[in-house]
Amino acid sequence: MTGNVKTVANSRCIMTEIVLPNDTNGLGRMMGGRLMYLMDKCAAISAQRHANCVCVTASVNMMEFQTPIHQGEIVIIEGWVNRAFRTSMEIELVVFAENPRTHTRRKCNQAIFTFVALDESMRPTPIPPLQPETQTERARYEQAAKRREVRLYFSERLALNDATTAKEDLLSVLTAPEQDSPAHKDS
Repeated sequence: MTGNVKTVANSRCIMTEIVLPNDTNGLGRMMGGRLMYLMDKCAAISAQRHANCVCVTASVNMMEFQTPIHQGEIVIIEGWVNRAFRTSMEIELVVFAENPRTHTRRKCNQAIFTFVALDESMRPTPIPPLQPETQTERARYEQAAKRREVRLYFSERLALNDATTAKEDLLSVLTAPEQDSPAHKDS
């Protein structure tokens, strides 16, 4: 590995925050927008640790709200780079809620963001490659390439014939027979 190559560990960020009344809705649950704000900050830190420069959010590729986070709980957000491309990178985030009274922790949310590194002129700039070290990191690395191609295909920035890692997956989804659709089973 050269000196420029980074590992997933180099980009890891763990943030904690207590949920206060002004962070919650009328049910005493953390507002989704407030959580997204914190997740974006965590992802930005991970991206900047990898790229060594200012990075901006290019897209939120996936966001799942699995369980609510309640007032008084502690939010723990973990972020890391799954894969670095030429000027962009995929950041994965996992959110836990910790109850300080019962000392229990549960997974509440997960997301995948794309960030782009910028130079001093605010133009996309090349970033170091990422070297996955574990089997889990290698699997996330490969999955990130597929997700990128799917995202680029559906945003019409990649032709199907130019897809390399996700072409088979895209073809199977795009050519699925209509009778397999749940919407047609009730007809």
